[in-house]
Amino acid sequence: MCSHTYTHRKEIIMGNKSGYELRSDLLGMAIGILESRNSRQFDNEMIKPEGTRQPINPYATEEVLEVAEKLLAFVNKKD
Repeated sequence: MCSHTYTHRKEIIMGNKSGYELRSDLLGMAIGILESRNSRQFDNEMIKPEGTRQPINPYATEEVLEVAEKLLAFVNKKD
């Protein structure tokens, strides 16, 4: 039997990660999300007939930070 209990759910989710490690992971996730989005957009453009395709704009640093902040807000959300 376990002799300790967790009183806060965040302790279970984040484990022993430091704030730096958590932010680094979230930035990596944000980049992955944006790369996936751009890949989908590119694939969708390639389906279109030649001459009607639009260029896909790369994501900006600001977008990475916005997505990472949304992910952090989700992690910090108290249910």
